[in-house]
Amino acid sequence: MRRIFTLVLLSSLIGNPVFSAPDSLSVAPVKTGWTFGALPAVAFNSDEGFRYGALANFFYYGDGSTFPNYMHSLYFEWSRTTKGNGLNNFFYDSPFLIPDTRTTFDLMYLTEQALDFYGFNGYEASYDRDLEDQDMDGGSRMFYRYDRKLLRITADFQRRFMHDDWKWLGGAGFFGVKVGTVDFETINKGQSEEDRALEVETLYDKYVEAEIIPQAISDGGNTVYLKGGLIHDTRDQLANPMKGMWTEGILIGAPGFLGNGDFGYLQGIFIHRHYFTLVPERLSVANRLGYQGVIAGDMPFYMQPFIFSSYKTYDGFGGAKTVRGVKRNRIMGDGIAYGNFELRYKAVRFNIKTQNFYISTSAFADVAMVTQKYKINYNDPMVQNLVTEKDMRPHWGTGLGLHIVMNQNFVVAVNYGIALDKQDGDGGVYIGLNFLY
Repeated sequence: MRRIFTLVLLSSLIGNPVFSAPDSLSVAPVKTGWTFGALPAVAFNSDEGFRYGALANFFYYGDGSTFPNYMHSLYFEWSRTTKGNGLNNFFYDSPFLIPDTRTTFDLMYLTEQALDFYGFNGYEASYDRDLEDQDMDGGSRMFYRYDRKLLRITADFQRRFMHDDWKWLGGAGFFGVKVGTVDFETINKGQSEEDRALEVETLYDKYVEAEIIPQAISDGGNTVYLKGGLIHDTRDQLANPMKGMWTEGILIGAPGFLGNGDFGYLQGIFIHRHYFTLVPERLSVANRLGYQGVIAGDMPFYMQPFIFSSYKTYDGFGGAKTVRGVKRNRIMGDGIAYGNFELRYKAVRFNIKTQNFYISTSAFADVAMVTQKYKINYNDPMVQNLVTEKDMRPHWGTGLGLHIVMNQNFVVAVNYGIALDKQDGDGGVYIGLNFLY
């Protein structure tokens, strides 16, 4: 049985708590110097074991002239589980490190022993929950899982040109991805007979056997890319804008001569975010429309889960960062279009000594659809046992969110989403940092 217990504690340099409740429409006091927020988290589930770790975000505001926007942001996250999973992440963002240039740097090493894998091209790969039921013949809770280790290093630079609202983007990245079938010995270490994951041929194993995943790259590989693009940004604030637009067009090139071999490719990305104020300082609408697809070449399957932008790289179409409520990695293909529609309400403001807070609630609808299919030989008899060629249709999720915001930028986010189609799962709770976009 899967059991998850999560404890989240918001802390900062506030000394003894002293509460006050100013007018909910009043302007937040200007912050100067350094502030930070932290989240220690404790969790347990039978597949990963006991998780322990912490994350912290440090913000520097200087003399306060840029507030509510920060001058420097440093984000650290570290966690481990007793079954061998681990996350190590450092993310840096600043418009001041290099004069007139926004610099972002991301360094991550991630190990996952039970990462979701549901096949390619959305609903062409049917999700059968009985295959996760260990009481069913051939079932195992690891059937839709595989093992992945990821080293990610990226650096991006944005600089204004022609007008303050326009920027060019340049960057580079390295992804070292190692994948394989589930390590049942490690997963089952220390488990009682009742709680052991049954050893079966997983969906990943079947895809490798049927050559849907080419044997030559079935254990992963390295990808080196260069990034370039244009950005138009008129947001009034970075963390939770009340008005403005943020639009970007990006090309990512991973040519063979950079070490990508036969799997060099060119990828195009377009993202448009629009923010509207309905009630000043209270109610806003935030929308995001995005697309990323392969323009030329062959993208390796292990690069498909990643969601690229000018700011951060996220992992998983479906789940916390795209379609909340839909299972993570349920939507994989060479090209994917997605949208998010969110109503945000700043319900209350209050102070804890020198730190200012507000609580925001939200209602959202998320959608994504494969628009460019991962290449599959549908005539192969082995493939026909796993995949049925279908017209693509959208995957929908909807739900509610709660955000606790300190000093305008440190955002603790809790979202609950449900999938509108049982083929996409039953829903999920997502606890983390920041608004989705």
